[in-house]
Amino acid sequence: MTSTPQGSKLSRILFGILAYVSLAIGIIAIFIPGLPTTEFILLAAWAATKSSPRLSAWLENHRLFGPMLSNWRNGKLIARSAKISATVTMLICAVMMLVVLNHNWWIYFAVAGMLLVNLWIWSRPEPAAQNTACSESSGQR
Repeated sequence: MTSTPQGSKLSRILFGILAYVSLAIGIIAIFIPGLPTTEFILLAAWAATKSSPRLSAWLENHRLFGPMLSNWRNGKLIARSAKISATVTMLICAVMMLVVLNHNWWIYFAVAGMLLVNLWIWSRPEPAAQNTACSESSGQR
């Protein structure tokens, strides 16, 4: 078994570029409301598996990104804290767009898109440890 991912050298380079660009955007998105962090980190991890074992291992072992990737790979789970964060940032972004920008069709389209993504995020299951903690705390009240 080789440590080099399968594919041509060109495809590994292109996947590597995609991985690093997605990672950069994902890191920037941590600080910019309305820009999705999770999706870019997932894309970076996927591209890294096709291009760079070192980057892939770094992402898997990262204190912030590792649990997110593990949750996604083990049942497409999204932590409640990530759901709340996504909801709050999308809400801030939608309100800013509606207050600051002219109300064109694309503004409503963007807000509707955020709403649909938010509904999808909340439809995803949460990791078992969080569900157990929530069940235990609600049972003690």
